[in-house]
Amino acid sequence: MPGRTWAGTTLDDRRAARREQLVAAGLDLLGTEGSAAVSVRAVCRQARLTERYFYESFADREELVAAVYEDVGEQAREALVAAVRDAPDGRQRAERAVTAFVELVLDDPRRGRVLLLAPLTDPALTRRGLHLMPVFAALVGEQLTRGDETGRRLVAIGLVGALSNIFIAHLDGTLRAGRERLVAHCVRLVLEADEFDH
Repeated sequence: MPGRTWAGTTLDDRRAARREQLVAAGLDLLGTEGSAAVSVRAVCRQARLTERYFYESFADREELVAAVYEDVGEQAREALVAAVRDAPDGRQRAERAVTAFVELVLDDPRRGRVLLLAPLTDPALTRRGLHLMPVFAALVGEQLTRGDETGRRLVAIGLVGALSNIFIAHLDGTLRAGRERLVAHCVRLVLEADEFDH
């Protein structure tokens, strides 16, 4: 079991590795089967760990779900920041940011479902989902060039809401659009938002 697999590592290393296994299992269940599928027992079965190891890292199911969500949220934030770094102009920033987000949430739809759908259905995430929105709105607002700070914030919050709903519709199957069209439409939204007189 875990002792044989990670022979020669420290106790802290083994704990960290088990925590990663549990978070990965939580991502798989939450992002594939939805909130109802995530229980302590199901996560342990998926991770092939005993409940004793679950409680070594998490107080309860809600804490694990929050950790899964925050992990995906941090991946999204890092992808967006990296995408716009060194972009020479607004169009390229928009194209790179949208492409990075599409890759994150569509290449691995589990991440998209955790980030965008799970906060709508899992009570453990309802408040946290709202908490992460300002983070993404701030990232978008930093890319806008027109208007004063309040105007940029207004546009950024509206833009994050619009883009989130497009991706939610795509992930839940109510919107059918090819990747190229999806990216082009979202890029146009971002560019037009920056042209909006705010």
